[in-house]
Amino acid sequence: MTGRGEPPEVPPENPSGGEDEYRSLVFDESFVRAARLQEFSAQERMADHAHAVRSLPGRGSRRYRSRAGIALVLLIALAFAAAVYLGFRNPYPTPAGRRAEPLQTTVVPLAPQGSVPGGTAASLLAEGPATGHSTGAAGINLPSVRRTKSFSDSQVTMALTTVKDYLVNSSLDPDVLTGGVVRPVGRLLDPDQTAQFDRSMESPADDGLHSATGWLVRFDPAEVELASPDTRVRGTLSYAEAGADALEVVSDHTFTYALRPTVSGPHRPDGDSLFTVRRVLHFLLDREDIRLHRLEVRSAYVQAGPQSCSAGATGAMRPLLAGERADTRGPSGTDPYATGVPAAGLCGTLAVSSPSPGSPPRAPDAATSPRSRP
Repeated sequence: MTGRGEPPEVPPENPSGGEDEYRSLVFDESFVRAARLQEFSAQERMADHAHAVRSLPGRGSRRYRSRAGIALVLLIALAFAAAVYLGFRNPYPTPAGRRAEPLQTTVVPLAPQGSVPGGTAASLLAEGPATGHSTGAAGINLPSVRRTKSFSDSQVTMALTTVKDYLVNSSLDPDVLTGGVVRPVGRLLDPDQTAQFDRSMESPADDGLHSATGWLVRFDPAEVELASPDTRVRGTLSYAEAGADALEVVSDHTFTYALRPTVSGPHRPDGDSLFTVRRVLHFLLDREDIRLHRLEVRSAYVQAGPQSCSAGATGAMRPLLAGERADTRGPSGTDPYATGVPAAGLCGTLAVSSPSPGSPPRAPDAATSPRSRP
C-alpha cells in the first residue's frame, strides 16, 4: 500500500525551515560602502581582467592623508609666522634709503708776511713749528672707543679706522701728493659722491663743490717735490651719533710737509721749505658704510700756506718756496650780482706760532669754520 512515508530519520539540511543561515546579516548601504573589495560589473568583466574584484581605498587611509595635509599646512603657517616675528624682532633696523649729500668745501690760502724761510728738511722739521709732532700715520690717533646708544664698540672702531685710512690716503700717500693718483681716495667714498669727486679731479672749480684740494692734498709735480717723506702730523678725532642710523666723525689735523722746487740738477742745500695744511673734515658713516669700509665726506675746511692769495689752489696747492714772497694781489674778485654759484674768494695771513710739543691744534674760529651738518 502506498502513502506518505515517514520522514527520514536524518536531521533536515535546513532546520530553520529552508531559509539561508546568513539571513540575520543585513547587507545595507553602509556595509557595502565599507567593503574593501568590490566585484567588477558585467561590462567590466567582459574586459580582460586578471582578477574578478578590485580593491577600494579604505576610509582609514583617506583619513590619514587628510590629517597629513592639515599638519603640513599648519607647519607652513607656523614657519611663516616665525619668520614674520623674527623680522619684527631684528635688533639691527633696516637702514633707510638715504643718499649721500654733496661735499661742501672751503679752501683758504695763507699768505706769508715776508719771504719764506729756507733750510734743510731735517733742520726745518726738527727746529720749526712742527717739532714734537708725530711722523706720518702715527700722528692720526684713534680716540678711546665706547659704544653709543645705537652702535657697538666694534662698529665705532670700524668707522674711525675708515676715517683714518681716508686721512692717510688723502694727506700722506706720496703717489697722491705728487703723483696725480686719486684712486686710493676715491675708493673709500660713498658711491653717491663718486661723480662729484671725479669732476673735482678732472675739472676743479672754486665753487664750493668741486675743489680738488677739498678732497685731498696734492701738489703740481712739475713745480714742487717732497724734500722728505717724514710728514709731521698732529690732530684729533672725535665721534658722535647723528641719529640712530649714522655716526658723525670730525677730524682736525695739521700736516707739515718739507718741499723743494722740482729741478733737473742738484738741489740747493738750503732750498727746502715747510708747507702747512690744516684740514677740518666732517664725515658721516651709516651702517652700510661701516660694513663696506667707506664714508661720506660732508664738509671740508682747509687752510694752507704759504701761498699767494691769487694762487688759485682749487686744483692743486701752489706753495711759495724758500726765499719767495707772496704777490700783492688779493684773492680773485667776487661779483655779488653774478648768477650761479659764487666763487669763494677767501684768503688769510700766515702767522706761524710755536705751540708746545704735543698740544692739540686750536679749533678754527666760529666765523671762519663751517658749522657741523649732521
